[in-house]
Amino acid sequence: MEPVDSILGPRHPVERRTFMAMIAGAFFAAPLAAEAQQARKVWRIGYLQAGSREPNAYLNQAFEAGLRERGYVPGRDIVIEYRSAGGNVERLPELAADLVRLKVDVIVTGVNPNIIAARKATSTIPIVMAGSFNPVEEGFVASLAHPGGNVTGLTLDAGVEIFAKRLQLLIEINPKISRVAALMGTGMSFNPAQVRVIEDAGRGLGITIVPVEFRGADGLVDAFTEIHRVHVDALVVFGGPVVLEQRTRIADLAVKNRLPTMAVDKQYAFDGSLVSYGANVADQWRRAAGYVDRILKGARPGDLPVEQPTKFELVINLKTAKALGLTIPPSLLARADQVIE
Repeated sequence: MEPVDSILGPRHPVERRTFMAMIAGAFFAAPLAAEAQQARKVWRIGYLQAGSREPNAYLNQAFEAGLRERGYVPGRDIVIEYRSAGGNVERLPELAADLVRLKVDVIVTGVNPNIIAARKATSTIPIVMAGSFNPVEEGFVASLAHPGGNVTGLTLDAGVEIFAKRLQLLIEINPKISRVAALMGTGMSFNPAQVRVIEDAGRGLGITIVPVEFRGADGLVDAFTEIHRVHVDALVVFGGPVVLEQRTRIADLAVKNRLPTMAVDKQYAFDGSLVSYGANVADQWRRAAGYVDRILKGARPGDLPVEQPTKFELVINLKTAKALGLTIPPSLLARADQVIE
């Protein structure tokens, strides 16, 4: 057999040139293939929130974790455009319009004020709700099973029973409770419906509900002045961006006023409220990433059913119980999903 170098020698100039061209082609093809790989589609996600970035950080992190679970790496094949209103819900329309101008592929957002702003800004860009209230009644979707339009996602609604359950848990902690303040942020369109539901639940348990609203940080001290004036035995904190933004101050003021406080999400208990019972809101944001994934892969938002929470967590803060001079019944501690000591 003739040696390779003789095959490529002067007697075979054409073959040698062909062979060298093949080598050069292979050499340059590798970086070109890598460059083509890097040039894949980079999706742009709009993330609209009413609160400030810091109080909402645990939700942002949950959403990004959900994306990573599905193979998306922020900064590599997905860009998240965060827009935060800093607790001022009046800024939401301009922030939503900014995301539309950026031509984001999907808008992810939280509860109703955010959703309303996003829907007014666009009827074509898909909108994923991470935690809406009354989405059918508010007109966000035609139905939970068949949303229609450009909005889908998750709801935090869990029926009348959860409001009664929260009051029952407060009664277990203090059987003498007869008047409970319901603290909520102003401007939340779902508040009246939730007040009616908790008032109905309270009547069934012999408890009078006293609604108290506040507007942002500046109104919180006045709200607690009103709560003190109406002589209540406990406090139930409603959901919403205004309340979420102030959850640590609410917990501090509740302890100062000797009020056992029931909250809607475990993050409130982590930040000082006595007890929380409700859906895991951070998990809602993680699951919202699943909707984003399906939409980016071609699913129409109107065809994706809205999901309701199926698991509810009871979290008790024993540090707060001690500060309030309360002893939590062992039977209640045994049922808790998490106890903060």
